[in-house]
Amino acid sequence: MEGNVKLATVEDAVEYRLFLIPDEPRDPEKHKEILQKYIEKIMTHFAPMLVPYIWQNQPFNLKYKPGKGDVPAHMFGMTKFGDNIEDEWFIVYVVKQITKEFPELVARIEDNDGEFLLIEAADFLPKWLDPDNSANRVFFHQGELCIIPASRKPGAISWLPPTPPTIPQALNIISTHPEKILASESIQAAVNRRIRGYPEKIQASLHRAHCFLPAGIVAVLKQRPRLVAAGVQAFYLRDPVDLRACRIFKTFSPETRIMTSVTFTKCLYAQLVQQRFVPDRRSGYKMPPPSHPQYRAHELGMKLAHGFEILCSKCSPHFSDSKKSFMTTSPLWAGFLESLKKNDYFKGLIEGSAQYQTRLEMAKNYFQLSVNRPESSLALSPGEEILTLLQTIPFDIEELKKEEANLPPEDDDQWLDLSPDQLDQLLHEAAGKKEAEPISKKEEQNYDLTQVSESMKAFISKVSTHQGAELPREPSEAPITFDADSFLNYFDKILGPRPHESDSDDLDDEDFECLDSDDDLDLKTQETGEEASLKGTLNDLKSYMAQMDQELAHTSIGKSFTTQKQMEPLSQTTSNNSDEEDSGAGGSVMTPVDVDLNLVSNILESYSSQAGLAGPASNLLQSMGVQLPDNTDHRATSKPMQD
Repeated sequence: MEGNVKLATVEDAVEYRLFLIPDEPRDPEKHKEILQKYIEKIMTHFAPMLVPYIWQNQPFNLKYKPGKGDVPAHMFGMTKFGDNIEDEWFIVYVVKQITKEFPELVARIEDNDGEFLLIEAADFLPKWLDPDNSANRVFFHQGELCIIPASRKPGAISWLPPTPPTIPQALNIISTHPEKILASESIQAAVNRRIRGYPEKIQASLHRAHCFLPAGIVAVLKQRPRLVAAGVQAFYLRDPVDLRACRIFKTFSPETRIMTSVTFTKCLYAQLVQQRFVPDRRSGYKMPPPSHPQYRAHELGMKLAHGFEILCSKCSPHFSDSKKSFMTTSPLWAGFLESLKKNDYFKGLIEGSAQYQTRLEMAKNYFQLSVNRPESSLALSPGEEILTLLQTIPFDIEELKKEEANLPPEDDDQWLDLSPDQLDQLLHEAAGKKEAEPISKKEEQNYDLTQVSESMKAFISKVSTHQGAELPREPSEAPITFDADSFLNYFDKILGPRPHESDSDDLDDEDFECLDSDDDLDLKTQETGEEASLKGTLNDLKSYMAQMDQELAHTSIGKSFTTQKQMEPLSQTTSNNSDEEDSGAGGSVMTPVDVDLNLVSNILESYSSQAGLAGPASNLLQSMGVQLPDNTDHRATSKPMQD
């Protein structure tokens, strides 16, 4: 009966804090009153955008949080966004807009991963910034992302603390030096790319579908569209104990089902569609054959009804009446409603009309959840809220059935079945890269393979540490540069000089800086004993390498590489064959390997063996901005570069 069931895990959550600057000493009660007024202003101003939003788990909310330790009193909110990462980035957009609308506020935002804004812009961060020193450095102020810099030398900049700042220090810096702490344009662009398109993007994240649902659920969703999220989550995270309540439906009888239109987020719709599930025979939910034109509507309705039944089964039949009293008795409600009218929340609708009442109910629900949140012990669970609505709102099944004839059309769900090309395009957009244009026939014929070898050389020349290796910038960001002389000189001085060079093992300052410039070391500061030790180590290394060369000269491994002699004209190659055999026997002369040719040849062989699929060769080259043309010659070639 049961398909794949997702086990409940620790939910992802995002926390956001809003501070008032300048952070001057204030009377605690007066400060609390000021912050609570800001909460009311913020939630009212952004109500038109926040009220209709369908959250995966929890809505955007703010409450007063008193000061503790070195963290002053502030406005605090936390939202569990679960599987829908778009909720988190929508909150980033909202927080950014709050600081733009209220420039005296400074915002800080984190999630389970910590400074996720820095993670998003990881490719563009300055080298000094890492998880160990990023605490209390990242803020939003006046709609801009700010990063408080670190002083390279303690005391060099008077207004920068020598250690990561405390919150009061950070607020003071933002207040006094706002122009000096703006994040770079590339970092700003990386974050803005994720929130680009809001608030219009909200509509694009929704999916409307027809569902064959019990009339009670239809009535509930008309009053509380957001409860669709709770119903989907209850079904998606169900366990065998939950399904016991669905053997016989006590709250939502299948006999009352009608066709209706339900608005999901794309995340919720995907969760509901992708799980295979067969209802218990005792439940009464009989499904038409898969070929039936309304099979999908029946399937969606059946799954959603199971979710709502599970929610209601977890409630006590006589839960506290104090929970049922709606929170509009709060003295804040009248002012909140008046502010909504001033902000044109009702869009000129006639008071008392059906559409006006719908928006009013949504505003009441929003006020209860986000503005005047009760303590957790008094808050209604989704199941209790559903049962309360069923007891308080009248609905006529016959009237609801009449609406079946005028349902809006369903949205196309082709986005669930992405082609490989569409998936690649989405991944490129998520990474902030433009999709590579296909290579033309003319470009294929004139393709310059030197960019492959040059890109690999640039990659090898980068400094690597225990944290990983740096990839060269893409061609669109910076041209690939490679100092071949410096690169070869360094290895010559370790492995041995070339015949025309002097036998010197000293590393000059320029070469050392090229290899390890981040450490700012100077060889002149080393003692004579250390220099002698280094020279002895290099001599030993050269000796080992010479012995290895001698041993390899008597094996066939050298034949697997293309040498420079093999690429000379045929006449020269023929005359030198006997010399090459003599050198192989004597071991005194070794033919140099053509490094570039072997490199490109092996990469092309690896790329060809991928047969158009992802693999190490294409992944490495794409990360360096190199796009190879498609392989039109499917014959196996051991040395594709020699033709």
